[in-house]
Amino acid sequence: MKRMKKFLSLALVSVMTAGMASAAVAADGTFKIGAIGPLTGAAANYGTAVVNGAQIAVDEINAAGGINGAQIEYKGEDDELDNEKSVNAYNALKDWGMQILVGPTTSGCSIAVSEKTKADNMFQITPSGSAADCVKYDNVFRVCFSDPNQGARSAQYIGEHGLASKVGIIYDSSDVYSSGIEATFEAEAADQGIEIAVKEAFTADSNTDFSSQLQKCADAGVELIFLPIYYTQAGTILTQATMLGLECQYFGCDGLDGMLDMDNFDTSLAEGVMLLTPFAADAEDELTQNFVAAYKEAYGVTPNQFAADAYDAVYAIKAAVEKANITPDMDISAICEAMKTAMTEIQIDGLTGTITWTADGEPDKDPKAVQIQSGAYVSMQ
Repeated sequence: MKRMKKFLSLALVSVMTAGMASAAVAADGTFKIGAIGPLTGAAANYGTAVVNGAQIAVDEINAAGGINGAQIEYKGEDDELDNEKSVNAYNALKDWGMQILVGPTTSGCSIAVSEKTKADNMFQITPSGSAADCVKYDNVFRVCFSDPNQGARSAQYIGEHGLASKVGIIYDSSDVYSSGIEATFEAEAADQGIEIAVKEAFTADSNTDFSSQLQKCADAGVELIFLPIYYTQAGTILTQATMLGLECQYFGCDGLDGMLDMDNFDTSLAEGVMLLTPFAADAEDELTQNFVAAYKEAYGVTPNQFAADAYDAVYAIKAAVEKANITPDMDISAICEAMKTAMTEIQIDGLTGTITWTADGEPDKDPKAVQIQSGAYVSMQ
Protein backbone atom coordinates (compact mmCIF):
# COMPACT_ATOMS: atom_id res chain seq x y z
CA MET A 1 0.00 0.00 0.00
CA LYS A 2 2.95 2.34 0.58
CA ARG A 3 3.87 2.13 -3.10
CA MET A 4 0.27 2.83 -4.13
CA LYS A 5 0.19 5.96 -1.94
CA LYS A 6 3.47 7.08 -3.43
CA PHE A 7 2.14 6.50 -6.96
CA LEU A 8 -1.02 8.48 -6.27
CA SER A 9 1.04 11.31 -4.86
CA LEU A 10 3.16 11.39 -8.00
CA ALA A 11 0.09 11.28 -10.20
CA LEU A 12 -1.36 14.32 -8.44
CA VAL A 13 1.66 16.43 -9.29
CA SER A 14 1.91 15.28 -12.90
CA VAL A 15 0.16 18.38 -14.18
CA MET A 16 2.57 20.60 -12.24
CA THR A 17 5.54 18.98 -13.96
CA ALA A 18 4.12 19.32 -17.47
CA GLY A 19 6.49 21.16 -19.75
CA MET A 20 9.56 20.49 -17.64
CA ALA A 21 10.83 17.77 -19.99
CA SER A 22 10.80 17.49 -23.76
CA ALA A 23 8.50 14.91 -25.29
CA ALA A 24 11.02 14.23 -28.03
CA VAL A 25 14.21 13.20 -26.24
CA ALA A 26 15.00 12.04 -22.71
CA ALA A 27 17.98 14.19 -21.81
CA ASP A 28 18.64 12.51 -18.47
CA GLY A 29 19.59 9.12 -19.92
CA THR A 30 16.50 7.24 -18.74
CA PHE A 31 13.70 5.62 -20.71
CA LYS A 32 10.44 7.34 -19.85
CA ILE A 33 7.46 4.99 -19.95
CA GLY A 34 3.94 6.18 -19.22
CA ALA A 35 0.76 4.27 -18.37
CA ILE A 36 -2.90 5.23 -18.56
CA GLY A 37 -5.94 3.59 -17.00
CA PRO A 38 -8.97 4.18 -14.77
CA LEU A 39 -7.57 4.53 -11.26
CA THR A 40 -10.88 5.81 -9.93
CA GLY A 41 -14.48 5.02 -10.78
CA ALA A 42 -16.34 1.87 -11.83
CA ALA A 43 -13.40 0.28 -13.67
CA ALA A 44 -10.68 1.16 -11.17
CA ASN A 45 -9.88 -2.52 -10.59
CA TYR A 46 -8.69 -2.69 -14.19
CA GLY A 47 -6.62 0.47 -14.36
CA THR A 48 -5.06 0.10 -10.92
CA ALA A 49 -4.01 -3.45 -11.78
CA VAL A 50 -2.41 -2.28 -15.05
CA VAL A 51 -0.49 0.56 -13.44
CA ASN A 52 0.63 -1.63 -10.55
CA GLY A 53 1.56 -4.62 -12.72
CA ALA A 54 3.72 -2.43 -14.92
CA GLN A 55 5.35 -0.96 -11.81
CA ILE A 56 6.41 -4.43 -10.63
CA ALA A 57 8.11 -5.04 -13.99
CA VAL A 58 9.78 -1.62 -13.97
CA ASP A 59 11.14 -2.22 -10.46
CA GLU A 60 12.53 -5.62 -11.46
CA ILE A 61 14.16 -4.32 -14.62
CA ASN A 62 15.72 -1.33 -12.89
CA ALA A 63 17.06 -3.54 -10.09
CA ALA A 64 18.64 -5.82 -12.71
CA GLY A 65 20.46 -2.95 -14.44
CA GLY A 66 17.77 -1.42 -16.65
CA ILE A 67 17.38 -1.65 -20.41
CA ASN A 68 20.67 -1.50 -22.31
CA GLY A 69 22.12 -0.07 -19.12
CA ALA A 70 19.54 2.73 -18.86
CA GLN A 71 17.03 2.96 -16.02
CA ILE A 72 13.29 3.36 -16.56
CA GLU A 73 11.41 6.36 -15.25
CA TYR A 74 7.73 5.49 -14.94
CA LYS A 75 4.53 7.48 -14.43
CA GLY A 76 0.84 6.58 -14.52
CA GLU A 77 -2.21 8.75 -15.13
CA ASP A 78 -5.91 8.29 -14.34
CA ASP A 79 -8.43 8.53 -17.20
CA GLU A 80 -11.55 7.63 -15.18
CA LEU A 81 -12.72 5.41 -18.07
CA ASP A 82 -13.39 8.53 -20.13
CA ASN A 83 -12.03 8.96 -23.67
CA GLU A 84 -11.47 12.71 -23.40
CA LYS A 85 -9.74 12.40 -20.05
CA SER A 86 -7.60 9.62 -21.48
CA VAL A 87 -6.40 11.98 -24.21
CA ASN A 88 -5.72 14.60 -21.55
CA ALA A 89 -3.70 12.03 -19.61
CA TYR A 90 -1.71 11.25 -22.75
CA ASN A 91 -0.94 14.93 -23.28
CA ALA A 92 0.20 15.27 -19.66
CA LEU A 93 2.51 12.29 -20.01
CA LYS A 94 3.86 13.59 -23.32
CA ASP A 95 4.67 16.93 -21.67
CA TRP A 96 6.43 14.98 -18.91
CA GLY A 97 8.66 13.41 -21.55
CA MET A 98 7.08 10.03 -22.20
CA GLN A 99 8.74 8.04 -25.00
CA ILE A 100 6.65 4.84 -24.90
CA LEU A 101 3.08 4.31 -23.73
CA VAL A 102 1.68 1.30 -21.87
CA GLY A 103 -2.06 1.69 -22.30
CA PRO A 104 -4.68 2.86 -22.16
CA THR A 105 -6.33 0.05 -20.25
CA THR A 106 -9.78 -0.03 -21.87
CA SER A 107 -10.74 -0.27 -25.53
CA GLY A 108 -12.56 3.03 -26.02
CA CYS A 109 -9.82 5.04 -24.36
CA SER A 110 -7.12 3.10 -26.20
CA ILE A 111 -8.73 3.86 -29.56
CA ALA A 112 -9.08 7.55 -28.70
CA VAL A 113 -5.45 7.85 -27.60
CA SER A 114 -4.18 5.89 -30.62
CA GLU A 115 -5.25 8.82 -32.81
CA LYS A 116 -2.74 10.93 -30.88
CA THR A 117 0.08 8.39 -30.76
CA LYS A 118 -0.32 7.83 -34.50
CA ALA A 119 -0.03 11.56 -35.18
CA ASP A 120 3.04 11.78 -32.91
CA ASN A 121 4.45 8.43 -34.14
CA MET A 122 4.87 7.25 -30.55
CA PHE A 123 5.02 3.54 -29.80
CA GLN A 124 1.96 2.31 -27.89
CA ILE A 125 1.28 -1.10 -26.39
CA THR A 126 -2.07 -1.61 -24.68
CA PRO A 127 -2.14 -4.41 -22.13
CA SER A 128 -5.90 -4.89 -22.32
CA GLY A 129 -7.49 -2.81 -25.08
CA SER A 130 -9.20 -5.66 -26.90
CA ALA A 131 -11.41 -4.01 -29.54
CA ALA A 132 -10.31 -4.66 -33.11
CA ASP A 133 -9.67 -0.96 -33.77
CA CYS A 134 -7.25 -0.65 -30.85
CA VAL A 135 -4.46 -1.82 -33.16
CA LYS A 136 -5.64 -0.32 -36.43
CA TYR A 137 -2.43 1.74 -36.68
CA ASP A 138 1.02 0.24 -37.16
CA ASN A 139 2.46 1.95 -34.08
CA VAL A 140 0.07 0.15 -31.71
CA PHE A 141 0.44 -3.40 -30.35
CA ARG A 142 -1.45 -5.27 -27.65
CA VAL A 143 -0.84 -8.03 -25.11
CA CYS A 144 -4.41 -9.30 -24.62
CA PHE A 145 -6.56 -11.22 -27.06
CA SER A 146 -8.75 -9.18 -29.39
CA ASP A 147 -12.52 -9.13 -28.90
CA PRO A 148 -13.13 -11.31 -31.98
CA ASN A 149 -10.52 -13.76 -30.72
CA GLN A 150 -12.06 -13.90 -27.24
CA GLY A 151 -15.55 -14.56 -28.58
CA ALA A 152 -14.49 -17.35 -30.91
CA ARG A 153 -12.14 -18.96 -28.37
CA SER A 154 -14.87 -18.90 -25.70
CA ALA A 155 -17.32 -20.73 -27.95
CA GLN A 156 -14.63 -23.22 -28.88
CA TYR A 157 -13.78 -23.87 -25.23
CA ILE A 158 -17.43 -24.40 -24.28
CA GLY A 159 -18.01 -26.69 -27.25
CA GLU A 160 -14.80 -28.70 -27.06
CA HIS A 161 -15.19 -29.29 -23.30
CA GLY A 162 -18.88 -30.12 -23.57
CA LEU A 163 -19.89 -27.49 -21.01
CA ALA A 164 -23.28 -26.78 -22.56
CA SER A 165 -25.31 -27.23 -25.72
CA LYS A 166 -28.05 -24.69 -24.94
CA VAL A 167 -26.76 -21.23 -24.11
CA GLY A 168 -28.09 -17.79 -23.29
CA ILE A 169 -26.20 -14.54 -23.93
CA ILE A 170 -26.52 -11.28 -22.01
CA TYR A 171 -24.38 -8.48 -23.45
CA ASP A 172 -24.02 -4.70 -23.63
CA SER A 173 -25.01 -3.57 -27.12
CA SER A 174 -23.77 -0.03 -26.39
CA ASP A 175 -20.23 -1.18 -25.65
CA VAL A 176 -17.69 -2.02 -28.38
CA TYR A 177 -15.98 -4.60 -26.17
CA SER A 178 -19.12 -6.51 -25.33
CA SER A 179 -20.80 -6.39 -28.73
CA GLY A 180 -17.57 -7.35 -30.51
CA ILE A 181 -17.13 -10.48 -28.41
CA GLU A 182 -20.81 -11.41 -28.70
CA ALA A 183 -20.78 -11.34 -32.50
CA THR A 184 -17.89 -13.77 -32.92
CA PHE A 185 -19.09 -15.99 -30.08
CA GLU A 186 -22.44 -16.41 -31.81
CA ALA A 187 -20.81 -17.23 -35.15
CA GLU A 188 -18.46 -19.82 -33.66
CA ALA A 189 -21.20 -21.31 -31.48
CA ALA A 190 -23.01 -22.42 -34.63
CA ASP A 191 -19.91 -24.31 -35.75
CA GLN A 192 -19.64 -25.92 -32.31
CA GLY A 193 -23.24 -27.17 -32.37
CA ILE A 194 -24.23 -24.81 -29.56
CA GLU A 195 -27.79 -23.51 -29.59
CA ILE A 196 -28.21 -19.84 -28.71
CA ALA A 197 -31.63 -20.11 -27.05
CA VAL A 198 -31.67 -16.56 -25.66
CA LYS A 199 -29.81 -13.42 -26.73
CA GLU A 200 -30.60 -10.38 -24.62
CA ALA A 201 -28.96 -6.96 -24.76
CA PHE A 202 -28.73 -4.04 -22.37
CA THR A 203 -27.13 -0.60 -22.68
CA ALA A 204 -25.21 1.79 -20.49
CA ASP A 205 -28.56 3.41 -19.64
CA SER A 206 -30.17 0.13 -18.55
CA ASN A 207 -27.50 -1.81 -16.73
CA THR A 208 -28.93 -2.20 -13.24
CA ASP A 209 -32.02 -4.40 -13.67
CA PHE A 210 -31.49 -7.71 -15.48
CA SER A 211 -34.58 -9.52 -14.20
CA SER A 212 -36.23 -9.63 -17.63
CA GLN A 213 -33.14 -11.07 -19.36
CA LEU A 214 -32.59 -13.61 -16.61
CA GLN A 215 -36.23 -14.72 -16.61
CA LYS A 216 -36.04 -15.39 -20.34
CA CYS A 217 -32.96 -17.54 -19.76
CA ALA A 218 -34.80 -19.43 -17.02
CA ASP A 219 -37.88 -19.96 -19.19
CA ALA A 220 -35.73 -21.28 -22.05
CA GLY A 221 -33.92 -23.71 -19.77
CA VAL A 222 -30.42 -22.62 -20.78
CA GLU A 223 -27.54 -24.60 -19.32
CA LEU A 224 -25.06 -21.75 -19.43
CA ILE A 225 -25.19 -17.95 -19.73
CA PHE A 226 -22.36 -16.30 -21.65
CA LEU A 227 -21.46 -12.89 -20.22
CA PRO A 228 -19.11 -10.90 -22.47
CA ILE A 229 -19.37 -7.92 -20.10
CA TYR A 230 -17.53 -6.16 -17.29
CA TYR A 231 -17.39 -7.43 -13.73
CA THR A 232 -19.60 -4.66 -12.32
CA GLN A 233 -22.62 -5.69 -14.40
CA ALA A 234 -21.78 -9.37 -13.96
CA GLY A 235 -21.88 -8.97 -10.19
CA THR A 236 -25.36 -7.47 -10.44
CA ILE A 237 -26.51 -10.28 -12.74
CA LEU A 238 -25.26 -12.97 -10.37
CA THR A 239 -26.96 -11.28 -7.42
CA GLN A 240 -30.28 -10.99 -9.24
CA ALA A 241 -30.05 -14.53 -10.67
CA THR A 242 -29.71 -15.87 -7.14
CA MET A 243 -32.77 -13.91 -6.05
CA LEU A 244 -34.71 -15.41 -8.97
CA GLY A 245 -33.52 -18.91 -8.10
CA LEU A 246 -31.90 -19.38 -11.50
CA GLU A 247 -29.40 -22.22 -11.51
CA CYS A 248 -27.02 -22.52 -14.46
CA GLN A 249 -23.37 -22.08 -15.39
CA TYR A 250 -21.77 -18.75 -16.26
CA PHE A 251 -18.88 -18.14 -18.64
CA GLY A 252 -17.20 -14.85 -19.47
CA CYS A 253 -14.03 -13.26 -20.78
CA ASP A 254 -11.36 -10.99 -19.32
CA GLY A 255 -13.95 -8.35 -18.41
CA LEU A 256 -15.09 -10.55 -15.53
CA ASP A 257 -11.64 -10.45 -13.99
CA GLY A 258 -11.91 -8.14 -10.99
CA MET A 259 -15.25 -9.45 -9.72
CA LEU A 260 -13.73 -10.92 -6.58
CA ASP A 261 -12.34 -7.52 -5.57
CA MET A 262 -15.62 -5.60 -5.81
CA ASP A 263 -16.71 -3.73 -2.71
CA ASN A 264 -19.74 -5.17 -0.94
CA PHE A 265 -20.00 -8.16 -3.29
CA ASP A 266 -20.70 -11.60 -1.86
CA THR A 267 -18.05 -13.66 -3.64
CA SER A 268 -19.93 -16.86 -2.88
CA LEU A 269 -22.38 -15.80 -5.61
CA ALA A 270 -19.55 -16.18 -8.13
CA GLU A 271 -18.78 -19.77 -7.16
CA GLY A 272 -18.29 -21.84 -10.32
CA VAL A 273 -18.13 -18.88 -12.71
CA MET A 274 -15.71 -19.57 -15.57
CA LEU A 275 -13.77 -17.06 -17.62
CA LEU A 276 -11.30 -17.14 -20.46
CA THR A 277 -8.08 -15.53 -19.34
CA PRO A 278 -4.38 -15.96 -20.11
CA PHE A 279 -3.35 -15.70 -16.45
CA ALA A 280 -4.06 -17.71 -13.33
CA ALA A 281 -2.54 -16.53 -10.05
CA ASP A 282 -2.50 -20.08 -8.69
CA ALA A 283 -0.19 -21.36 -11.45
CA GLU A 284 2.83 -23.13 -10.00
CA ASP A 285 5.56 -21.87 -12.33
CA GLU A 286 8.28 -19.77 -10.73
CA LEU A 287 7.59 -16.62 -12.76
CA THR A 288 3.94 -16.51 -11.70
CA GLN A 289 4.65 -17.27 -8.07
CA ASN A 290 7.36 -14.61 -7.84
CA PHE A 291 5.08 -12.04 -9.46
CA VAL A 292 2.15 -12.88 -7.21
CA ALA A 293 4.36 -12.67 -4.12
CA ALA A 294 5.82 -9.32 -5.15
CA TYR A 295 2.39 -7.92 -6.01
CA LYS A 296 0.83 -9.04 -2.75
CA GLU A 297 3.72 -7.57 -0.78
CA ALA A 298 3.43 -4.24 -2.57
CA TYR A 299 -0.35 -3.87 -2.79
CA GLY A 300 -1.89 -6.36 -0.40
CA VAL A 301 -4.07 -8.14 -2.99
CA THR A 302 -3.75 -10.95 -5.52
CA PRO A 303 -2.98 -9.71 -9.04
CA ASN A 304 -5.46 -10.29 -11.83
CA GLN A 305 -5.02 -10.73 -15.57
CA PHE A 306 -4.77 -6.99 -16.18
CA ALA A 307 -1.76 -6.72 -13.90
CA ALA A 308 -0.15 -9.68 -15.67
CA ASP A 309 -0.82 -8.18 -19.12
CA ALA A 310 0.83 -4.93 -18.09
CA TYR A 311 3.81 -6.76 -16.60
CA ASP A 312 4.26 -8.60 -19.90
CA ALA A 313 3.86 -5.34 -21.83
CA VAL A 314 6.84 -3.80 -20.03
CA TYR A 315 8.99 -6.87 -20.63
CA ALA A 316 7.98 -6.83 -24.30
CA ILE A 317 9.16 -3.21 -24.46
CA LYS A 318 12.46 -4.23 -22.86
CA ALA A 319 12.97 -7.10 -25.33
CA ALA A 320 12.16 -4.93 -28.36
CA VAL A 321 14.33 -2.03 -27.19
CA GLU A 322 17.25 -4.39 -26.68
CA LYS A 323 16.63 -6.12 -30.01
CA ALA A 324 16.72 -2.81 -31.89
CA ASN A 325 19.56 -1.29 -29.80
CA ILE A 326 17.38 1.69 -28.94
CA THR A 327 18.88 4.33 -26.64
CA PRO A 328 17.14 6.98 -24.51
CA ASP A 329 18.61 9.86 -26.53
CA MET A 330 16.63 8.87 -29.64
CA ASP A 331 13.52 10.90 -30.40
CA ILE A 332 10.10 9.28 -30.02
CA SER A 333 9.56 8.82 -33.76
CA ALA A 334 12.89 7.03 -34.21
CA ILE A 335 12.11 4.85 -31.20
CA CYS A 336 8.69 4.03 -32.62
CA GLU A 337 10.02 3.07 -36.05
CA ALA A 338 12.60 0.76 -34.52
CA MET A 339 10.02 -0.78 -32.16
CA LYS A 340 7.58 -1.59 -34.98
CA THR A 341 10.09 -3.96 -36.54
CA ALA A 342 11.61 -5.28 -33.33
CA MET A 343 8.23 -6.33 -31.92
CA THR A 344 7.80 -8.80 -34.77
CA GLU A 345 11.22 -10.32 -34.07
CA ILE A 346 10.98 -10.98 -30.31
CA GLN A 347 9.48 -13.71 -28.18
CA ILE A 348 8.85 -13.40 -24.47
CA ASP A 349 8.01 -16.10 -21.96
CA GLY A 350 5.59 -14.02 -19.95
CA LEU A 351 3.00 -14.40 -17.25
CA THR A 352 0.28 -14.72 -19.89
CA GLY A 353 2.15 -17.26 -21.98
CA THR A 354 4.87 -17.50 -24.59
CA ILE A 355 4.09 -14.55 -26.85
CA THR A 356 5.14 -13.40 -30.29
CA TRP A 357 3.62 -10.54 -32.29
CA THR A 358 2.63 -9.99 -35.89
CA ALA A 359 3.04 -6.71 -37.75
CA ASP A 360 -0.65 -5.95 -37.28
CA GLY A 361 -0.06 -5.65 -33.53
CA GLU A 362 -1.73 -8.91 -32.52
CA PRO A 363 -0.22 -11.34 -30.00
CA ASP A 364 0.06 -15.06 -30.65
CA LYS A 365 -0.37 -17.14 -27.48
CA ASP A 366 -2.56 -19.91 -26.11
CA PRO A 367 -5.76 -19.09 -24.17
CA LYS A 368 -6.45 -20.46 -20.70
CA ALA A 369 -9.59 -20.72 -18.62
CA VAL A 370 -10.10 -20.35 -14.89
CA GLN A 371 -13.00 -21.08 -12.58
CA ILE A 372 -13.87 -19.29 -9.36
CA GLN A 373 -13.68 -21.74 -6.50
CA SER A 374 -13.90 -20.74 -2.83
CA GLY A 375 -13.24 -17.11 -3.66
CA ALA A 376 -10.18 -17.71 -5.85
CA TYR A 377 -9.36 -18.28 -9.52
CA VAL A 378 -8.41 -21.89 -10.19
CA SER A 379 -6.90 -23.05 -13.48
CA MET A 380 -9.04 -25.30 -15.67
CA GLN A 381 -7.73 -27.92 -18.08
